Amino acid sequence: SFDAREQWGELIHPVRDQGRCGSCWAFGATEAFSDREGVQNNLNLVLSPQQLVSCDNRNYGCNGGYLNKAWDFMHENGVVTDECYPYTSGTTQKDGECYDHCVGNDPTWDPHFTGSTYTTTSVSKTEQTIFQNGPVEAAFTVYEDFMNYKSGIYQHTSGRMLGGHAIKCIGWGVENGVEYWIMQNSWTPQWGDNGYFKIMKGDCGINNQMTFADAKN
Repeated sequence: SFDAREQWGELIHPVRDQGRCGSCWAFGATEAFSDREGVQNNLNLVLSPQQLVSCDNRNYGCNGGYLNKAWDFMHENGVVTDECYPYTSGTTQKDGECYDHCVGNDPTWDPHFTGSTYTTTSVSKTEQTIFQNGPVEAAFTVYEDFMNYKSGIYQHTSGRMLGGHAIKCIGWGVENGVEYWIMQNSWTPQWGDNGYFKIMKGDCGINNQMTFADAKN
């Protein structure tokens, strides 16, 4: 078992709220990169999902996006802090204008860049990179029964498919013989288990697109 929160403390940043915008792809990417920047470069920063929602024209803003394209954006363009480019789409439900200067409290436009993007279906490779370098972004298929999750290990048993969802994977474990991933959602700390959930490894396609990149020095 492994839990990034226990390993790195405050460098693993708290649960956020994507609000009424389909921006999970941008939250999962920037949250995982924020943590990896902390683990690898000892920089305690919260990076901006809004910049990706507004500026990543290979994705679809509040209408969803692809994990690998989000990480490619951060590799090519970098991503600034949340204080520089704060999140607004959760309340406006709009992608927002793309800026090349800070519009928040921090006036310093200082993009942070990732290395090359990696996507893997290998459980062992995913565990290795989380253990060494910090959380990754994951995605899975959401069914109706997931919406009622409160605690324990989620396994899909009933309900129709609702769509895809991206989250941050922060660790793993085993309970009563069931292997699971520990996930951090972006639906506020009031959802689920204080904003987190466990999901059985392999369930709902969760192993299929674990996506990450190293932080650049």
